[in-house]
Amino acid sequence: MAMFNYSEQEKKTLRKMWVNAGYVFAGFNMVKMEGNGFALTMAPVLDELYKDEQERKEALRRHNGFFNTHAVMFSLIAGITYALERQKMETGAVTDEVIENIKASLMGPTAGIGDAFFFNCLRVIAAGIGIGLCSQGNILGVFLFILIYGVSQLVGRWYLLQIGYSFGTTFIDSVFESGLMEPLTKSAGIVGLTMVGAMVATTVNVKLNWTITVGETSVVVLDVINSIMPGILSIILVFVLVRLIKKGVKPITLVFGILFITIALAAVGVF
Repeated sequence: MAMFNYSEQEKKTLRKMWVNAGYVFAGFNMVKMEGNGFALTMAPVLDELYKDEQERKEALRRHNGFFNTHAVMFSLIAGITYALERQKMETGAVTDEVIENIKASLMGPTAGIGDAFFFNCLRVIAAGIGIGLCSQGNILGVFLFILIYGVSQLVGRWYLLQIGYSFGTTFIDSVFESGLMEPLTKSAGIVGLTMVGAMVATTVNVKLNWTITVGETSVVVLDVINSIMPGILSIILVFVLVRLIKKGVKPITLVFGILFITIALAAVGVF
């Protein structure tokens, strides 16, 4: 497929995806993060490709899992996922596992690129120009900030969505022709698990404030545990939570459970 050479149906779906992607933070929460927004963005794709209602529901539920990246690069992954879903329905060679592994493997790298360019670079430049004009009493500074930082993201989301779809389609065709689909699936799965592991290490932090004193000797319990394996409490907590979720415990129940337990333990000096 030549880049940006789409059928009328594809154009219609891409336009709906672009609009829906703008609501990425409307359903943001600390359990799924951008998962609700991704499911909403993929809804037009599933309406187009899935004729069976039950299959469409299952696909929507699959895309409503945990997802998080930069809001602009979000559209790139959505476009690639559109291409993957099309290949799945048209050829049957792409599986749900492949789609989820590729999504997971792209979250981290695209988040880094998006944060570095849009948040740390473009935002600072736009703010510098806007603040310079506003400090002189020129209201044009406000509009320039919105134009440089805001409008650029709207335009970026639109083109990245199309690039993701076009690149995803041509790339997948090349992979099928070369017979590399199985290695690609395994590689994406490894990268995806690595990204999840990295997120656990950086975002889950169990801090004990528990010191055992015997005579004149004090032992910091957290130091002893970390000397066995750094971050082992965080790993144990994640595996316990995953186990409970698999048993049907709702995430919101776990959130409040952790809150109450930590408050109780903090009261006795453990946290």
